[in-house]
Amino acid sequence: MRVIVVGGGVVGTMHAWQAVQRGHEVVQIEREAEARGASLRNFGQIWVSGRAGGEELDTALRARELWERIGAEVPGLGFRAIGSLTPVRNAREYAVAEAAVARPDAGARGYKLVTAAEARAINPAMRGAFEAALWCERDAAVEPRTAQLHLREALRASGRYTFLPGREVRDLAGPAAVRDDHGDIHRGDAVVLATGAWLSGLVRELVPDLPVRRVRLQMMQTAPLGEPLTTSVADADSFRYYPAYRSPALDELNATQAQTPVAAAHKMQLLMVQRQDGGLTVGDTHEYEHPFAFDTVEDPYDHLTHVAESFLGRPLPKIRHRWAGVYAQCTDTSRVVHRQPVGEGVWLVTGPGGRGMTCSPAIAETTANELGW
Repeated sequence: MRVIVVGGGVVGTMHAWQAVQRGHEVVQIEREAEARGASLRNFGQIWVSGRAGGEELDTALRARELWERIGAEVPGLGFRAIGSLTPVRNAREYAVAEAAVARPDAGARGYKLVTAAEARAINPAMRGAFEAALWCERDAAVEPRTAQLHLREALRASGRYTFLPGREVRDLAGPAAVRDDHGDIHRGDAVVLATGAWLSGLVRELVPDLPVRRVRLQMMQTAPLGEPLTTSVADADSFRYYPAYRSPALDELNATQAQTPVAAAHKMQLLMVQRQDGGLTVGDTHEYEHPFAFDTVEDPYDHLTHVAESFLGRPLPKIRHRWAGVYAQCTDTSRVVHRQPVGEGVWLVTGPGGRGMTCSPAIAETTANELGW
């Protein structure tokens, strides 16, 4: 087959990977010189721990397996099976962690409730004050800024892959065909529109009532820490945002223990992961109301710095980068991704939300299976 993939982010690139792995020829079209959206502006976390039970967890676990397999073939992805720790500091937060460990799927996630001493044995950089921690052995990490580059290098080596940057697809040009802004028509046996948060233009014309919204977040990255941060780290505010922690204990936590005003205003949680150069990626916030601000604000960064330093027991290194990103999320957040036919031989795949980096290999595999590749 000849497969046309529109979109150079991680979801599009994983669709290209699936097609090439199955022996097909792929043309991947990207409107920028390189992908510049949420596929790069994220933590690079393969985040199993917070996923909802059922289909979402199954998708994340399959994706985790695929990431490890692909990482063995493409070492430049920087795949690391590092797990995660979520420190807890009081009885209410501990109760939420206890409820998580009591889930019937806790074993599949690699959940374990550990003491502060055990947490520090797992991650010696965590020298701050906390009482215990939720350990998730199945969480992992890759390098988001370079993953697509290394995947494309491996795809080119197949001899069945072409990357066309700087071309915006403007319309459909017949069965399994698209026309770009150069006037060129790209024909295949299947087209996948993996357009991420670009929901205007052609996407809006094809699906005017697309059940997908855009979400904005702020993050930052530090200079090297000077020691290994051997796991990803979250704070207990993450319990408020991930479906795996829905329980009476969480309801009590939310009712009796309010977030700090800054965290509540920006719908915040701490997520922190170390990059291969030793720096830390730290975030994040959530903004849902359009139009999004064009600038970043400092109060959330101050809050994140305070929480991160309280766990590390030391000042953060100098902040070298700050940025905002926008991703696409299904308005029905129980859905892993929005996948629908939008023309003869043309499918739209978008809206994985904060699960895009985690779930992209399994999302692409499901598309390939459903389309009979």
